[in-house]
Amino acid sequence: MEYTERLQNVSVLGAAGKMGSGILLLTAMEMADLSLKPENKGKLFVINAMDVSSVALNGLMGYIRSQVLKVAEKNTVSLRKVYADRADLIENGDIIEQYINDVLNIIRPVTRLEPTYDSTLIFEAIKEDPALKVKIFSQIDANNQNKPWYFTNTSSIPIGKLDADANLGGRVLGVHFYNPPAVQKLVEIIKGENTLGELEEFAKVYSKNLRKVVVPSNDFAGFIGNGHFMRDALHGIKEVETLAQEVPFVEAVYAVNKVTQDFLVRPMGIFQLIDYVGVEVCMYIMSVMNPHLDNEDLHSDLLDKMVAQGVMGGQNSNGSQKDGFLKYEKGVPVAVYDIDKKDYVAIETFKARCDDKLGALPANAPQWKSMVRNKKKDEIFSAFFKELRTLDTLGANLASKYGFRSNEIGNQLVNDNVAFSTADVNTVMLTGFFHAYGPINDYFNN
Repeated sequence: MEYTERLQNVSVLGAAGKMGSGILLLTAMEMADLSLKPENKGKLFVINAMDVSSVALNGLMGYIRSQVLKVAEKNTVSLRKVYADRADLIENGDIIEQYINDVLNIIRPVTRLEPTYDSTLIFEAIKEDPALKVKIFSQIDANNQNKPWYFTNTSSIPIGKLDADANLGGRVLGVHFYNPPAVQKLVEIIKGENTLGELEEFAKVYSKNLRKVVVPSNDFAGFIGNGHFMRDALHGIKEVETLAQEVPFVEAVYAVNKVTQDFLVRPMGIFQLIDYVGVEVCMYIMSVMNPHLDNEDLHSDLLDKMVAQGVMGGQNSNGSQKDGFLKYEKGVPVAVYDIDKKDYVAIETFKARCDDKLGALPANAPQWKSMVRNKKKDEIFSAFFKELRTLDTLGANLASKYGFRSNEIGNQLVNDNVAFSTADVNTVMLTGFFHAYGPINDYFNN
């Protein structure tokens, strides 16, 4: 079965979720583009948008329309060529609306699994629950005569385990998009021990057509992205727990968050990132990874306590940030959660005192936004971190320790054969996490 045929009947599980909706959008547009080629005229293309909530599916269709509109408006010139034989499409608005309709006409919103029984390719973006994934894969496979391929968006569950538990015979591949899929360029591709080679080859072509950056990972729980992020987050949490023996808990959280953002020149602090992904989600990912680790305990009592108190983080349906370790107003942190008082404490009440304890940044401190595409950033970062490490301040010491640990985690992923190379680790953190520099570097070497 060649590329186009494989994409004629597709299903996306969890289509109304934040990951599933992006995967649906990208795949539906790829299928629409294929359907508009002259050689595919008359062929039927269908993508089942499967979710348990019909209300969420209604909202999904509005999201798809708005996103396809943006794409079409940017590509009007190329779309004119696609519709060159349509004399009735004269104005740009006509062409844009036609393309939107062609994409939407492919999508079939469904709340039951039965339509997936005809698909040849299944994208799965449901809850990160191994038992639930296996249950659904098994049900589809028992009723689908096409021996479909399963592309799972799991960020932590070993592919080989899903394959074995669902008895898929190698027809499952990890295709891990980063959030949000419509924007993020990175896709991690993970083969299980028995994954059929043609799945990986197809996924590479598909990802290339979506203009994604593909990084392969070995089939080890957490893969590269979460393999680094979860350990990086645990280091931040442990630093807070140590610091909180000397200063109030909220100040410790603020300090470590500030150090990881400003001193390490990252797009956001580590606790903002935990909140973005979701406090509960991070806790759950660690619990999924932990049984597969022999000499490591990937667990945080602090995350457990936060979740027990109902502090979850994550995003609202409109994409705005929910409160987690930090409280947000218009996306900006304004308070820190006090786990003992079970309430938020305004940052302005302790910011000046905490900043004074951390100490000032070097005068040449670069800003993350200006560094991301700076061709001389390696030279700039080398000079900055060299100076930072000469400072005997709390902030500089925390940053140096954090940078060294981040480097250590990255090298561990390579040494443990999770990542194929140091370049792959750095690419994941640069592309998937928007870091300005990779964790494996010479900036923090002793």
